[in-house]
Amino acid sequence: MPHPSPSSHLKPLEAEYRPKVLTDVAGAIRYQQRGAHDPSQTTADGVIWRATRTPEGLATIAIRPGLRTVRAAAWGPGAAWTLDQLPRLCGADDDPGDFDASRHPLIAATHHRRPDLRIGATDLVFDALVSSVFEQKVTGLQAFGAWRWILTRYGDAAPGPTPRQMYAPPADWRMIPSWSWHRAGLEPPQSRTIVDAARRRASIERAAAAATTGDDRDRVFTSLPGVGVWTSSETRIRAFGDPDAVSFGDYHVAHQVGYALTGSRVDDDGMRELLEPWKGQRQRVIRLIGASGVIEPRRGPRLAPEDHRGR
Repeated sequence: MPHPSPSSHLKPLEAEYRPKVLTDVAGAIRYQQRGAHDPSQTTADGVIWRATRTPEGLATIAIRPGLRTVRAAAWGPGAAWTLDQLPRLCGADDDPGDFDASRHPLIAATHHRRPDLRIGATDLVFDALVSSVFEQKVTGLQAFGAWRWILTRYGDAAPGPTPRQMYAPPADWRMIPSWSWHRAGLEPPQSRTIVDAARRRASIERAAAAATTGDDRDRVFTSLPGVGVWTSSETRIRAFGDPDAVSFGDYHVAHQVGYALTGSRVDDDGMRELLEPWKGQRQRVIRLIGASGVIEPRRGPRLAPEDHRGR
């Protein structure tokens, strides 16, 4: 049963998007979801729901991917913005161009099998940055749990008849008290990074939008205290759909790339060397590796997350 909101009685704006090429729209959008219980994105009965805080205000968008046509409805002050932005979210501006998959048999086979793979972009720079900071140096479960805890308490209820209660990210991350960060499971360096960045939010968004290359955006993001190359790359991927961004500093990614391309683990330097022939399209190669189904056998027990919060 849809979850009513104060604006659920309002008639939504509607739009259709027809990709020019075969596109895995659902895959492009679902990449943006932060865990199975993300309060800002969910899927119900084949429809992807997203609650966002756009430059024009809160919005909820419901997206039904189709083989040739993507249908969407949106509610809230930012509804028109989300519908205008929908093609980029679906990966419309991600063009493989002259991508040379033939350099490795696994990449060639996966690219041939998955020509519909596209990298989507949200164009919501600050939210992408914050969600990346949440994921610094912790397990995915810890990060997703913290994201859920903060949004459900300090985010704004999504407009429209959402399938469950959903929340858009907070309007001002600086208003979250220190004890809440602790209860959410974030360490002080992470919360300080977010709060410090929130003070410069407008200038960060302007500078990142004006930048024309990944390196330029790296300089914008890594100029912030507590933001390194990993966080910058993750932000570039989510906000801009950057096909070349590589999350150096994430040993899982390096191990996965090394095992898929050579049969053995590598470190960051090894991954950089392996991906060098695809400079400009390195994130695409990482996505193709993920889509290949090749997974390194587990060597030990899964890491158990630590909980340092007071009871």
